[in-house]
Amino acid sequence: MTQAAPKPRSAAPSSGQPAARTAKPHADDAPGGRRTQVRESGVHGKGVYAIRPLHAGDKVLEYRGEIITWQEALDRHPHDPSQPNHTFYFHLDDGHVIDGKHQGNSAKWINHSCEPNLEAEQDGNRVFLRALRDIAVGEELFFDYGLVIDARMTAKLKKEYACWCGTPSCRGTMLAVKRRR
Repeated sequence: MTQAAPKPRSAAPSSGQPAARTAKPHADDAPGGRRTQVRESGVHGKGVYAIRPLHAGDKVLEYRGEIITWQEALDRHPHDPSQPNHTFYFHLDDGHVIDGKHQGNSAKWINHSCEPNLEAEQDGNRVFLRALRDIAVGEELFFDYGLVIDARMTAKLKKEYACWCGTPSCRGTMLAVKRRR
């Protein structure tokens, strides 16, 4: 079975300390009230939407959940046997995973897009989703999952991780583009 989880861009080096079992408490929304809302998505299942204007560079949400090892993630997988490639896992640079199904928040509902308006940024064992551009009220929030797998990329594998974003630059898969050597 192939496993994949989004991997954030690192903003700060890891402290070198062992991963905590859970992420530190952090407000999902900035002072002054909620900025996002979960509701049905036109792309896939549930999605997260801006209910206040968001500005380029804003830290919109923290991706929270239980921090576990990859082995624990493999032992738990799949969350839903009818959708074996659907998880709420987020890969950390130190080889651990954030499992958004356990102790997670609304960030787990952010969908993938090949033209995202958010980017994931790792700071130690925390992952934050930042706005890449100004985002209007009512816009759905997206980041590029850029799923990394060890297996050779085949048409079948791309289909297993199909992308439904429908953007002009859609690559047809949530898998990361492998760079030629």
